Amino acid sequence: MRVSVSWLREYLDLPTDLPAADLEQALVDLGIEVESIVDLRSTVTGALVVGEVLDIEELTGFKKPIRFCRVDVGAANGTGEPQEIVCGARNFAPGDRVVVILPGGVLPGGFAIGARKTYGRNSHGMICSAKELGLGDDHSGIIVLPEDTPAKPGDDARPVVGLDDVVVEVEITPDRGYALSVRGIARELAHALGVPFRDPGLAPAPGATAEPAYPVQVRDTVGCDRFAARMVRGIDPTAQTPGWMRQRLTVAGVRSISLPVDITNYVMLELGQPMHAFDAARITGPLVVRRAAAGEKVTTLDGVARTLTAEDMVICDDTGPVSLAAVMGGETSEVVASTTDVLFEAAHWDPVMVGRTARRHKLFSEAAKRWERGVDPALPLVAIERAVGLLTAHAGGTAGAEILDLDHVRPRTPVTLPVDLPGRRVGVAYSPERVVSLLEQVGCRVTRGVDRLGEDPGTAGVPAGGADVLTVVPPSWRPDLTDPADLVEEVVRLDGYDRVPSVLPTAPPGRGLTWQQRRRRAVARSLAERGYVEVLAHPFVAGSLADLLGLPADDPRRAAVRVANPLSEEEPLLRTTLLGPLLGILRRNLGRGHRDLALYEIGAVFHPRPGVGAPPAMGVDRRPTDAEFAAADAVVPDQPRHVAVVLTGDVEPAGWWGAGRPAGWADAVEAGRAVLAAADLPADRVEVRAAEHTPWHPGRCAELLVDGVVVGHAGELHPAVLAALELPKRTSAMELDLDALPAAPVAPAPTISGFPPALIDVALVVDERVPAAQVQQALVEGAGELLEGVRLFDVYASEQLGAGRRSLAYKLTFRAPDRTLTVEEAVAARDAAVARAAERFGATLRGA
Repeated sequence: MRVSVSWLREYLDLPTDLPAADLEQALVDLGIEVESIVDLRSTVTGALVVGEVLDIEELTGFKKPIRFCRVDVGAANGTGEPQEIVCGARNFAPGDRVVVILPGGVLPGGFAIGARKTYGRNSHGMICSAKELGLGDDHSGIIVLPEDTPAKPGDDARPVVGLDDVVVEVEITPDRGYALSVRGIARELAHALGVPFRDPGLAPAPGATAEPAYPVQVRDTVGCDRFAARMVRGIDPTAQTPGWMRQRLTVAGVRSISLPVDITNYVMLELGQPMHAFDAARITGPLVVRRAAAGEKVTTLDGVARTLTAEDMVICDDTGPVSLAAVMGGETSEVVASTTDVLFEAAHWDPVMVGRTARRHKLFSEAAKRWERGVDPALPLVAIERAVGLLTAHAGGTAGAEILDLDHVRPRTPVTLPVDLPGRRVGVAYSPERVVSLLEQVGCRVTRGVDRLGEDPGTAGVPAGGADVLTVVPPSWRPDLTDPADLVEEVVRLDGYDRVPSVLPTAPPGRGLTWQQRRRRAVARSLAERGYVEVLAHPFVAGSLADLLGLPADDPRRAAVRVANPLSEEEPLLRTTLLGPLLGILRRNLGRGHRDLALYEIGAVFHPRPGVGAPPAMGVDRRPTDAEFAAADAVVPDQPRHVAVVLTGDVEPAGWWGAGRPAGWADAVEAGRAVLAAADLPADRVEVRAAEHTPWHPGRCAELLVDGVVVGHAGELHPAVLAALELPKRTSAMELDLDALPAAPVAPAPTISGFPPALIDVALVVDERVPAAQVQQALVEGAGELLEGVRLFDVYASEQLGAGRRSLAYKLTFRAPDRTLTVEEAVAARDAAVARAAERFGATLRGA
């Protein structure tokens, strides 16, 4: 929010010599982020003066309309002669007073002004728009000063357009909606600087009359718990917004539209109460405030026809919706150039409803921004009185004596606060009087007493023996104060965050990383060393993803957790597998021209726990009990951590050095083996065997087992899945449940022999359905302790071996720790290994 210091001074006695740095520090100390503080006098250098347009010559023959103007700038140019200026704007006429910067001046952004020849004429200076002066974003035309402006040609234009002010821009956190107004910021500065504050929200305003200003019915008092209205008849439709108001709106970044609309925006910025102005002549019948019917439509002021849902709230007349309540008005009832009767409306709307409506329609208006953060429900009548007074003062007309006020606002719930709770929470000794004084500064009504029940409300039921407590009723403009912790924060904030000691907890010795954390890091490092690139995918998916992956109807991965308030309605579910989002990233990179890709992700998946019910309600005033933690944890979805890889293209690129090698299912299986090896699981506990599992190709899929338990799958993805996701053929993937892996055993130190090995190759012919890993395991069992290593190095099939047969060739390494093996010993160990394979699988030595 941007606001000028001169506006703040109307309600706050700021010191005249207050440095900008002190003003910024005061706001920062209150927890308000300051984006910038700009002294507008320093933004434009050189001669910036008021000029009066004497005559205009229209230049033709150019792509756009160009005007050659003679402007009286008094004696500012040193000669007293009219200044010749070329200008492309068309919103001014002879006799208008404008803002002129003369040669030698510099506009914001370092734009220097000089005399030059353009469009065939000499131009000496520039007639300025609001955007060029840094006063706003309007560049559609130059600034035309109001007729009642007292400045004459040649006078300094800075005070006329507001460039003699200081502008503060602050970023307001979502819990401090009251600060999105001059009223709120002025109140905060009064606390920080210790100066008097005059609250405009307490201005006198007449109450409701027996006869309403306009017939209105509120059918949903939860979505709208207060609705006020008042009529002004017979205004001058040609009345212009006064210059001081337009100037303040421009500084705040709000475009001037018309006097009634500008007044509603001005009151919103001043008090924090969003309002709406209806053209009473364009309303048919009584107004009804209700929830929209699903599919109902309204065309908002931005010209967009919006289809509504049952959660949206609308204001309707006999023709249907005329306003998307609390977000934006409708075209059919807006104030137009001929409006003479204005109906002002100020209401109080449910913040949750407004926030969801704004996000659903992607319509983040200034009003919606305030409503979803919370607006003072006591303001509607004050805001209407302020708006009516401004309109009748500048456009004439008669304010109706009838006032509508449908008030269903519930009183604030008192909060019980142990008087010593702020001190106990932050380690600063606050006296009870200081706590009461600070809370009263916020606007709270505080009553001090003793809790005779013997229970301290701030310490989770610990007996206090008659604790000294405060009963606090928060003010209407602070909807964020609902718990003792909120009040503690206010005490600390107003007393000064700088008084809170900074104490770092002592780290317990010997903890370091857990074995699960070390395992995840080892897995990530292992995959990265093999050329995989880590990505982080959003955990949100669409319901159609299960269909794209071809998951069966009874597949447990179809049961997904739905997010209550998703970032996107198109992806409302939490992922149950890493593959869906990971394949989406693969597809996006392929679309950007990358061909050879190997990606991996380590992240959580989410599995619902059906039938667990709702979580318990837990406050912030105390630490939840172990039972509450357990009950809440039982509702949280199961979140095992998985690792997944996807790869496509060439693993080894082709070039002058060779033909290269494309990625395939074997690379995905090897990635799974690498993960298990990085997890320090011995090879004899790992098994890889053929399987069928969606979304993999049924003939090119392997399952990974540890101690006989399936922990993951790897292989080539099903062609139907690749076609649905528009991915290249042979794209492969692996996914493995890291949390399902057992802890790594204690690894004994290896025995290193200094004696030479005996190397023997064996080629065994077996049935093609026998897994190579099982044959290898049989060789290990049969060879005994002398076998140091075994590795599959060749797979061969031919007609000579017979139909359905294949040859598996292994390298066997034998070595003894205490002697050099004899040929007889090595051959005996090899024969024992072959015999075990023959016994188990019917294996025969190839060529025997």
